[in-house]
Amino acid sequence: MAKQAARVSSGRYVSRLTSGALAVIMAGGRGERLGPLTANRCKPAAPFGGKFRIIDFVLSNCVNSGIRQVMVLTQYKAQSLIQHVERGWGFLRGEFGEFIDVIPAQQQIGAHWYLGTADSVYQNLEEIRHHRPKYVLVLAGDHIYKMDYGPMIAYHVEKGADITVGVVEVARETAAGAFGVLTVRESNLVTRFTEKPAEPDPVPGRPDRALASMGIYVFNTPLLEKLLLADAADSASKHDFGRNVVPKAIENLQVFAYPFQDVATRAQNYWRDVGTIDAYYEANLELVHVAPELNIYDAEWPIWTYQLQQPPAKFVLDDGERVGTAINSMVAGGAIISGARISESLIFSNVRVNERSTVHRSVILPSVSIGRGCTIRNAIVDEGTTVPDGTRIGVDAAEDRARFFVTERGVVLVTAGMLRPADA
Repeated sequence: MAKQAARVSSGRYVSRLTSGALAVIMAGGRGERLGPLTANRCKPAAPFGGKFRIIDFVLSNCVNSGIRQVMVLTQYKAQSLIQHVERGWGFLRGEFGEFIDVIPAQQQIGAHWYLGTADSVYQNLEEIRHHRPKYVLVLAGDHIYKMDYGPMIAYHVEKGADITVGVVEVARETAAGAFGVLTVRESNLVTRFTEKPAEPDPVPGRPDRALASMGIYVFNTPLLEKLLLADAADSASKHDFGRNVVPKAIENLQVFAYPFQDVATRAQNYWRDVGTIDAYYEANLELVHVAPELNIYDAEWPIWTYQLQQPPAKFVLDDGERVGTAINSMVAGGAIISGARISESLIFSNVRVNERSTVHRSVILPSVSIGRGCTIRNAIVDEGTTVPDGTRIGVDAAEDRARFFVTERGVVLVTAGMLRPADA
């Protein structure tokens, strides 16, 4: 058994496993907790990290892991996501059996759209059968992390698992009411899966920690088909993997948790659910730290994306108060900082910041124009927004709440519509 396990865990064997896997990415979520940020886009299409979109991280994980057969299931306000995937991810070669297919909801089973995560996969079973994968990797399309899926699939095979669920350790108070939580034995065999419990079960031996589901699953294909057919026939089901399919499977099948840890050190790897405005804001600003936990400069695990061909960022003027500077910040291509000061901020592509303006601890999304003499602090400014001369954001809390969206932690979200004149 030890000899077999070593073989399963070897790099070449893992590569063979991933080449026989099909990834199904669920990218149809509304992202309602992101408020106005998802008014015109689905959550996986939201910009992140200066030049990427959230969906790029899971797609990059697939490609870098050797998984070259990928289905992206969309539903809610998907046009910008569809355009992004078509333009940026069309480099796989169909003649070699490689593809990233975007599959919109099509009412394939009846007169309803996707009823839940399990139903979205169920409605596309015929497409899955067509590709005849040995394993199906079901992935959430709205988290930020870098992960080699090969070791997870190898773990699934090594354990003889029927289902394997990716998990991260989080503080129990963080998990409460926010994540699906798994209860496990010492062997990582799952004994219970509870969706967003008020009192999460702890990790064995670690009473202050809980195992949160990453929303990623490995299935053997015939079993996945059997489970989805049974779930579709259950009128009482919500047709969701975390609420219905996996909890029910635990009763009779071998379901294992796969800890998302560094293979060598067993340290917890970086994973962020950017499902709230505060979490989205903090995850973006983490990237401007000197040595952020998420290394987007890693040449061995590149994050691929589509971006317009832009000239380099430019910083101009050096005249008294009009000095173009950026300190402890990231500034994407096409941005022009003209006589303005940027500090501890993330500036996306094609942004203009004009003279005597200051931007501090803020996330400025693509194609924003900031006028002269503006002050912006602790804010997110949405894509395509024009900020008029002299605007103050993040300075007066009462003024912000009267005009903008303000989170519990005081982050100010500004969209184009909020700054548009009432008679426009």
